[in-house]
Amino acid sequence: MAYRLEDINYRTISDPKGLIEEADDNYRKKVQEAAEMILENKKRSPIILLSGPSGSGKTTTAMKISEALEERGVHTHYVAMDDYFKTVKPETVPRTPEGEMDLESPLCLDMELLNRHFTELSEGKRIYVPKYEFSRQMRIQEPSKSIKLKKDEMIVFEGIHALNDMITSVHPEAFKLYISSRSDVTFHGAVVFKGSWFRLVRRTVRDYLFRGADPAETIAMWANVRRGEHQYISLFRDKADLQFDSSFSYELPVLNATATQLFQTIPEGIERFEELKQVFPALLLFGNIDESLVAPDAVVREFIGGGIYEY
Repeated sequence: MAYRLEDINYRTISDPKGLIEEADDNYRKKVQEAAEMILENKKRSPIILLSGPSGSGKTTTAMKISEALEERGVHTHYVAMDDYFKTVKPETVPRTPEGEMDLESPLCLDMELLNRHFTELSEGKRIYVPKYEFSRQMRIQEPSKSIKLKKDEMIVFEGIHALNDMITSVHPEAFKLYISSRSDVTFHGAVVFKGSWFRLVRRTVRDYLFRGADPAETIAMWANVRRGEHQYISLFRDKADLQFDSSFSYELPVLNATATQLFQTIPEGIERFEELKQVFPALLLFGNIDESLVAPDAVVREFIGGGIYEY
């Protein structure tokens, strides 16, 4: 799927509220479809595995799917697989071919514990979800939560490595979802904004607004993020029972007021410099939509704030 720049810009001016509502409604239908498919698979497994690259809106989508299941009488628990990271130890951490610590590797996760917890949940046993402290790159002693599934309950495990073979080969019965922003924006048939750039803009805006991150650092990391995606995430997407696009036709006009400021200066000498310096002029092709028009429960709120969900 591709969006047409002329359509986006026309409705940005003529009907921004309608543009937003239409896109959010389409996404709501995708979530409802996912909920129905998950319920069909419930007899096989109470476990839902949700994966996708960084900036795809996985967390909000997981919450929306949980809401859709609640509407159907199924209570849903949520677990971020980040809490299953192992404590970082220089002597055991995975390394890149260049010898750098590879914190994108699935081997950073405690796969043995994850798979044991999946089995125990399916058997009706209680699990104690670990808790990871990112500031110290270590797992702490106190668990983050305790979960035992009742008859009409399911659980969503969300993380970039959720569809890795080390999990799905052991638990093929779990329902598998892959979510990513994948639509390009075209003008007269030529791509003027890449689908992957949606996620880059989302990450840069979010990390600047809520994580105190220097946009130059976020942008400089993009090449490594993309390398990790190709190596560890996107190659497993065809394992999914359902894939859907998490981009929104209105999001660039909404993000634009902040994004154009952050992308004016691209650090020279970084990997993918020739590609990344194209993002700023591409952003200038879009108009602006006031973020007050965005619904409090929209996926885009994950990146601009002001939403109803806690992250």
